[in-house]
Amino acid sequence: MISRFIVLAAALIAALSRPVAADEPPVAPKVLIITMFGGEAKPWLDGEALTRKFAPPGLFRANPDVACSDRGLCLITTGMGYANAASSIAALVFGGKFDLTKTYFLVAGIAGVDPTDGTVGSAHWARFAVDGGLQNEIDPREAPPEWTTGYLAFGAPAPGVKSAEGDRYGTEVYRLNEDLLQAAFRLTKDVALADNDVAKANRAKYSEPAAAAPPQVSICDTISSDTWWHGARLAAAMDAYARVMTDGEANPCTTQQEDNATLTALKRGAEANLLDFNRVAILRTGADFDRQPPGETAAGTLRPAAGVYLPAIANAHRVAASLAHAIVDDWATWSVGPPK
Repeated sequence: MISRFIVLAAALIAALSRPVAADEPPVAPKVLIITMFGGEAKPWLDGEALTRKFAPPGLFRANPDVACSDRGLCLITTGMGYANAASSIAALVFGGKFDLTKTYFLVAGIAGVDPTDGTVGSAHWARFAVDGGLQNEIDPREAPPEWTTGYLAFGAPAPGVKSAEGDRYGTEVYRLNEDLLQAAFRLTKDVALADNDVAKANRAKYSEPAAAAPPQVSICDTISSDTWWHGARLAAAMDAYARVMTDGEANPCTTQQEDNATLTALKRGAEANLLDFNRVAILRTGADFDRQPPGETAAGTLRPAAGVYLPAIANAHRVAASLAHAIVDDWATWSVGPPK
């Protein structure tokens, strides 16, 4: 009897997890969660009933499936860095296997965090995503003595100035939908956040009130760059650049490797009328600080202690899932747009 039950259970799992045939209609997710690597995806795969598997061509080799629930919650893992993120999202958007016209896209990943705005484990919804890699750069040792950094905007005469060229590539800055941003914050600001002793010991080294406080949910902005930079001087340069490129509106607090690339692929999809760019949100959680604490060096803190990032992994899921579940549970409202 037991063996028969095991066989039946295995057959049911196989049926639920089978790849969808090519002749089946496009899948129409209500919410698509975008993670970048397996560690970010694991809480979703463990905690959500993502039993339906789809394998559109062109996804990241290590994570070739889009996993979905029967209720319309789906998950993609793009791979880390600009090339992987843009390629995976473009393959999904233009592959013809998904109907994304009403889908909400929630990036849920970890990041470096500015200790003046957050701490390890904190969760931050972004209004602006700024590409920190699209700049001119010279070695600061060769910079004029009055310059504070070797980074400056394209066409600008010095750091801290926005040139007349503005956005040369058109992907330097994305501003996300304010209604969705405010709804996301409203629905998640009181989520109970994970923490651990390693993270507490790490944040105790910093003097900034936000860094020393327990993790919280907030709104502040994110800087993208394929280069994994670290240290107070580079952090100050990137912060200044983000503010210049948004005419002083941005308050950058997290740094990561993918978001402007992901947003560019989604924007192309929106321009092709395949999705609604107003339904895109970015959540980044603090996995480590983007600069050293007092009395330590940037080189010495480039790699944080093992286990510091674990609350950030957990909280990316906790906070984004709170919004995702709200959307799915009240689809009649959300299907027409974010509630105000």
